[in-house]
Amino acid sequence: MDFNGSSPFPEGVISFLDTDLYKLTMQCAVLKYFADVRVTYAFHNRTPEKKLSRAAFKWLQAQINKLGNIALSNDELRFLQTTCTYLNKPYLDFLKEFRLNPREQIEASFSPENDTGSDEDIGEFCLIVSGLWVETILYEIPLLALTSEAYFRFMDTDWTYDGQEEKAYQKGMRLLEAGCVVSEFGTRRRRDYHTQALVFRGLVKAKKEGERKGLPGKISGTSNVHLAMRFGIPPIGTVAHEWFMGVAAITGDYKTATTTALQYWVGCFGEGVLGIALTDTFGTPIFLKAFSQPMTKIESGSLTEDTSIREVPSSTPLDMVNGKSKTFAEVFAGVRQDSGDPENFVKMMREFYDAQGIKEKKTIVFSDSLNIDLCLHYKTISDEAGFNTSFGVGTFFTNDFVHTKTGTKSTPLNIVIKLATAAGRSAIKISDNIGKNTGDKATVEKVKQELGYVERDWAQGDEATRWGKESENEKK
Repeated sequence: MDFNGSSPFPEGVISFLDTDLYKLTMQCAVLKYFADVRVTYAFHNRTPEKKLSRAAFKWLQAQINKLGNIALSNDELRFLQTTCTYLNKPYLDFLKEFRLNPREQIEASFSPENDTGSDEDIGEFCLIVSGLWVETILYEIPLLALTSEAYFRFMDTDWTYDGQEEKAYQKGMRLLEAGCVVSEFGTRRRRDYHTQALVFRGLVKAKKEGERKGLPGKISGTSNVHLAMRFGIPPIGTVAHEWFMGVAAITGDYKTATTTALQYWVGCFGEGVLGIALTDTFGTPIFLKAFSQPMTKIESGSLTEDTSIREVPSSTPLDMVNGKSKTFAEVFAGVRQDSGDPENFVKMMREFYDAQGIKEKKTIVFSDSLNIDLCLHYKTISDEAGFNTSFGVGTFFTNDFVHTKTGTKSTPLNIVIKLATAAGRSAIKISDNIGKNTGDKATVEKVKQELGYVERDWAQGDEATRWGKESENEKK
């Protein structure tokens, strides 16, 4: 494969909408409630053995700078207006004039192991994002996608695109035959844009074939807004950990932060809209305590003594049914599972909804490092527990390659970018899997004690080996 400028395929990020939908929904909410809050983000490589060369880093830097040239096109604006009707007019007006400013907001550095000045020098690299939350929130997905592309463009190059479309088609057909409802979630760790487009062609082919055959499953959409627009498939997404992390850091009150974040979410988008809740930012048990609380109104006021905000949560019930205020758990359509033991999660959610007296059939969306076998297994246990089930499948679709010389697996990077600070305070994540915790360690321990967080072991929780190791793959 030739990556020396003669490749006919696009490189880097080619559209303003080449990102995950939940970055846009969160940006909409941030603009409404936290437009003046400053934040920082930090990059973390959970596969530290995978490093970049100086040449790869230079390419990455150049692609990052190009992000400042991308703007929302008129066609893209019309797509958002007609398809994502939950995005309000003030936000869409904001997007029309919005530009990223990577030269001012992103600090990228390279630390070679043995500095000879050569482009072949290998080393670690660091990405730090800083600025207004409403302006910097869109960097995460393109930075991760570009980092992955840089690695597989310069470091691991023993692979080809051959068979990617057919492979995705076969995966899609197996999932459809099994009755799975599936969305493609693979932008952040894709091999490159062309790979994701090939995968999507395969999935669209499977979707049409499944509909023709009357298969029980469904290809429901993609998190990538650009590909949704290009292929005529619904964009899928609600909220990420970042929303809860940011609200907690801004308020400084972790005991009420989840409730506050949920109140703001409903205040921005309304009841029953974007209604899949992410449970594991500070551990699912802590989340469920907030999820069982009644929804309250957003009113004028000040969130904290040092943060002026026009609208804040109040104690006034948002809505009443038979004289009783509705809870978040009643209004939200379901929850997303993104860390920890899925079987334990299904059991926990069944017990929770039963204890709440909620009879409506809710949905569980699984999104943590899925493959076909895991989807089928989780569907079985969720069906038995009385849930609707859907799956957000990412890396398994968009970074599933083998080395051409050996036929062994070409292992993806496991990389993340997480909110590090908001309003001058540390932002942390304490998931259902210790390997996914992020943020200042002292703050993490303090919040664990404050919330009564209980650490749980999970046999498959090693994030560094989630997709295997190269050395292990070579032995297979």
